[in-house]
Amino acid sequence: MKNTSDRARSRGLLRTVLRNQRRKTIVGGLMVTSHQVCEALVPLAIGLTIDQAVATGVTSAMIIAVLGVLGLFAVLAFSAAYGYRTVDAAAYEEAHRLRTDAVHGVLADPKRGADRRTGELLSIATSDALAAAEITAFISTLFAATAGIAVSVVVLLRVDLFLGIALIVVVPLLLLGVDRLSPWLEQRLHAQQQTGGLAAATAAELVAGLRPLRGFGGVGEATRRYGIASRASLDATRSAATASSVVTGSGLLATGLVMAGTSIAAVLMALAGRITVGELVTVVAMASFLADPVRTVAACIGGLAAARASASRLVPLLGRSEPESVADGNGAGPLIFDRVGHGPVRGLDLTVGSDTMIGIAYADPAAATTVLGLITGSTEPEAGAVTWAGRPTTEVPQSTLRRQLLAEPHATELLGGTLGAAMRTGDRPDPALRTAALAAAGADDVLTSLRSGTPAAEDDLDRLTLLDQAANLSGGQRQRVALARAIAAGRPVLVLHDPLTAVDAVTEEQVSGRLHEARQRITPGAATIVITTSPALLSRCDQVAWLPAAGPARIADHDQLLAEPDYAAVVLR
Repeated sequence: MKNTSDRARSRGLLRTVLRNQRRKTIVGGLMVTSHQVCEALVPLAIGLTIDQAVATGVTSAMIIAVLGVLGLFAVLAFSAAYGYRTVDAAAYEEAHRLRTDAVHGVLADPKRGADRRTGELLSIATSDALAAAEITAFISTLFAATAGIAVSVVVLLRVDLFLGIALIVVVPLLLLGVDRLSPWLEQRLHAQQQTGGLAAATAAELVAGLRPLRGFGGVGEATRRYGIASRASLDATRSAATASSVVTGSGLLATGLVMAGTSIAAVLMALAGRITVGELVTVVAMASFLADPVRTVAACIGGLAAARASASRLVPLLGRSEPESVADGNGAGPLIFDRVGHGPVRGLDLTVGSDTMIGIAYADPAAATTVLGLITGSTEPEAGAVTWAGRPTTEVPQSTLRRQLLAEPHATELLGGTLGAAMRTGDRPDPALRTAALAAAGADDVLTSLRSGTPAAEDDLDRLTLLDQAANLSGGQRQRVALARAIAAGRPVLVLHDPLTAVDAVTEEQVSGRLHEARQRITPGAATIVITTSPALLSRCDQVAWLPAAGPARIADHDQLLAEPDYAAVVLR
C-alpha cells in the first residue's frame, strides 16, 4: 500500500509540474512538433523535386522546388530553436520552484528531512529536482517525435500502401517493447540516485569534520567508510548504466530494423516498377529520418522513468507549512511547562510570560537539548505537556510557532557573504535595528574589524564582507553576531542555548547586563529563555529553573538556588 501511495504522490507531483508549465510546454511542444513535421516532410520534398523538376527538366519547377525546400528548412530551423529554448526554460523554471519548495519544506518542518543526511538532501534538491522538472521537455519531445513518425507513415502510405501499413504495425510494436523495459530502468535509476546521495552525504560530513578527524587519527576509518559508500554508489551507477544502455540499444535496434526493412522493401518495389525513382529516394530518406524520432521516443521513455524516480525521492520533502489562522494562536504565548518529564527533565513546572527573562540551568547537557526540543515541538514529552497559547507545541503549526518563537542553537551558523546578509532574518530588514542589536550583543569590535579599509556607512552592513563560514571572525565574534541576529529577529519569545560560551568574562558580563533591556527595547513585552550555566546570565533572570542530575526541577531565583550545593557546583565551577 505504501509503494502504491508513493507512486501516486510522485505522479501527482509530475502532473503538478506539467500544470504549472502548461503554457510553455504546449507552445514549446507545438514548435518542436513543427520542427519534426518539417523534418519528416524533407524526404517528400526531395522526392517530389526529383520527379517533378529534375526528371522533367522544367526550370520554373526547379526554382519552385528549391525555394520550397529552403522554406521548409527555414521553418524547421526556427521551430527547433524557439521550441527547444521554450521547453528547456520551462524545465529550468520548474526545477527552481521544486528546489525552493524542497528547501522550504525541510526548513518549515525538520521532520521531513530527519531520515536523510545533509548531502543526500542536497542531492535531492538539485539533481532530482531538475530530473523531475525535465518531464516538461520529455513530454513535448515525445509528442513531437510521435508526430514525426505519424507524418512519415502518412507519406509512406501515399508512396505505397504496403509500406505505410507495415510501419503502422511494426513501429508501435517495437516502441511497446522498449517501453516494457521502463519499470526496470526506473528501479535502477532510483537506486543510483539513492546511493549517490548517500555517498555525497558521507563526503560532506567527512569534509566538515576533517580537522577533528586528523586530530584523533580517524582519517583511515573515515576513508574506509567513504569507500564503502562510494562503492555502493558505483555499483548502483553501473547497474543503472546497464539498464539505460539496454533501453538505448533496444531503441537503436528498433531503428535499424525499421531502416533496413523499409529500405529493402523500397528497392525491391523500385526494381519491380511499383514506385518511381523519386519515390525510392523519398522512402530511403524517410527510413533514415525515422531513426531520429524512434531514438527520441526511446530516450524519452528512459527520461520519463528517471523523472518518476526523482519525483518519488523529492515528494517527501515538498510542502508548504499550514496557513495561519486566529485559532492557531497568532497572539503571544504564554509558553507553559506543566509537570513535564522527558529523559533528564523531570517535573518541570514553569510559565514563561511576557516581559520576563527566564533561565534554565542544567546538570546534564542532554537536558538542554531536550528542553529545546520540547519548546520547538520536535520532542513530545513523556509526561505532562508543553503548551503555547493553550495548545501543545507539537500540535501548533510550525509556521505559527516560528513567527512567535525563535530558538537559537548553541552551534553558530552565519549564512551570507556580508554581515548584513548574515544578520538578515527576512522580517525586519531595518539596518539601524540590526546595528542596535549588534551593539546590544557586544559586537562593536566586529564592526570595527570589518570596516577596516572599507568605506562603509555607519549602518551599511551589506558592504562588510564575510568569508565562507565567517572565517574572518573569531569564535566569540561569530557567537555574538548570531546573538545579535536573534535579538534583531524580534520574536515574542527568544530561546538562547549557551549564547556566550566563546567570549571572555568581561564581555559576558557586559552583554548579560543589557540583554533583557535590549530585548524590551527592540521587541516590547518580549520573553527571553536562556538555557545556560553562566552565572552572569542566570543572575539577570527573573526566575531560574534548575534541572538537577537527580530529582525534579526546582524553580527559584539565582541567589536562592546558590544555596543548594549541586546548583552552585555547576554554575560556579
